[in-house]
Amino acid sequence: MKYNILGNTGLLVSELCLGTMTFGGRGFWTTIGELDQQAVDGLVKRSVDAGINFIDTANAYSEGLSEEMTGKAIRNLGLDRKNLVLATKVRATMGAGPNQTGLSRSHIFQQVDESLKRLDTDYIDLYQIHGFDPFTPLEETLRALEDIVRSGKVRYLGCSNLAAWHIMKALAYSDAQKLSKFVSLQAYYTIAGRDLEREIIPLLKDQQLGLMVWSPLAGGFLSGKFNRDGQGPEGARRVAFDFPPIDKERAFDILDLLQPMAETKGVTVARLALAWLLHQEAVTTVIIGAKRLDQLEDNLQASEVKFTPDELQQLDQASQLPQEYPGWMYVMQGRDRRAQIEQLGVKF
Repeated sequence: MKYNILGNTGLLVSELCLGTMTFGGRGFWTTIGELDQQAVDGLVKRSVDAGINFIDTANAYSEGLSEEMTGKAIRNLGLDRKNLVLATKVRATMGAGPNQTGLSRSHIFQQVDESLKRLDTDYIDLYQIHGFDPFTPLEETLRALEDIVRSGKVRYLGCSNLAAWHIMKALAYSDAQKLSKFVSLQAYYTIAGRDLEREIIPLLKDQQLGLMVWSPLAGGFLSGKFNRDGQGPEGARRVAFDFPPIDKERAFDILDLLQPMAETKGVTVARLALAWLLHQEAVTTVIIGAKRLDQLEDNLQASEVKFTPDELQQLDQASQLPQEYPGWMYVMQGRDRRAQIEQLGVKF
């Protein structure tokens, strides 16, 4: 297992992170997974045995049950807490009251304590805001997060599902006020959905934030088990919950390239899709989730896949984003500087 530094920190995390969205299953979350504790223990054990030290969950997953089962698995397996990096999130609605949602000081203070209790731990390694809250002033959220870091309940801060300007505004405010800054972004990114490359990945590189990739197989679409007539395997998540949204025609064009490549290498399409992400410079860790042990085993082997430069170029050309303004203007206006960069041998 390879380990990468998380953003501008000294914290090392495995390049594959175990996702826990399939743990439990309450309410809406039954469409994602309904694993019982025995199955959860099995997935956690196999992941740790393979070298994974990073586990990602959220208070919202199965209405808190995912956190509970994650904590129980750590206890049941007798794992050493200090060798694990536990990440969870706050933002979602967690009750019927008007203040049981969002990123207010009230909700953050309440939910960090609830997450600590459910996970049965004294601290959370990475506490992430799960999305944008249009009600709460950003300053209130960031100062509340700073307070829970200073309290010792949280060690690092991260964000998820934010626009580039949200992230940059937060970083600038935290820097100006000497507050703990976001060290990572958790976001959707796949070979079939490279929107992140327009604004966010350049920001992450510039500001030295780590990138945690969620839904790397596009909700199962890149498993290679779907065809152009819309048919997929019975019980597949995409059949019941068609998310995240993708351009399916473009995605099938990519699959047309991945499938013969997978056959040549003797691996699954899913393993190739994960491996492509691991070859992207901005990616720190890829979150893998599974309902079965055999799925997890296949995902774990993505780290071993090697691409030739020609294969990477083929995949890049098949999946690259169409240019949008101002991107095409950068290309046109940047010719002079690119020539100078090439002449000087400078890397940007």
